[in-house]
Amino acid sequence: MVKIIAKKRIKEILKILRSTYPDVKTALHHRNSLEMLIATILSAQCTDVRVNQVTETLFKKLRTAKDFAGVSLSDLEEMIRPTGFYRNKAKTIKACCGGFLEKHGGNVPDNMEALLQLPGIGRKTANVILGSAFGIPGIVVDTHVKRVSQRIGLTEQNDPVKIESDLMALIPEKDWIDFSHQMIWHGRKLCPARKPKCPQCPLRELCDYGRKTG
Repeated sequence: MVKIIAKKRIKEILKILRSTYPDVKTALHHRNSLEMLIATILSAQCTDVRVNQVTETLFKKLRTAKDFAGVSLSDLEEMIRPTGFYRNKAKTIKACCGGFLEKHGGNVPDNMEALLQLPGIGRKTANVILGSAFGIPGIVVDTHVKRVSQRIGLTEQNDPVKIESDLMALIPEKDWIDFSHQMIWHGRKLCPARKPKCPQCPLRELCDYGRKTG
């Protein structure tokens, strides 16, 4: 069941997020949809800074889906080792790029259905790619968005798909991409899992958790 929240409150939350994080975008460096997908896969359990360090060299060596599908698994593992969980990530990258070659002419598909058919790609990753690479509206529910949404009181759900559904019902579609980035940045800067900085938070008076902290 979608939580009922006053439209005025939602508008105020969005207004504050826009003013606090006016020029947000993904922190992952990329020049095209393929690089965005690779970087997103590498970002699992890894900082964006480390991913960008790895991809700076990686994307000079491997440029196309054919390059990634054709490189040996051991070589790819070594190239992405600093991002952690490199064996699974390498397998996912090669499998995805093989899928692009087989079904999509070597291109990253620009729709949710096709992306979800690729190995290792869930709704979160698909929404990141669609929003950042293609400008297609979607709400990314990562750990930051989940935590901040629950604390503010925008959802009572724990399942990411249900949280996504709740947020899509509350947030205007035109704001979905920016909202996702703003919530991620807010989670990193002011609302971390441990010791949220409620006294400094511009959303405090609109946040269920913030108001409880006094």
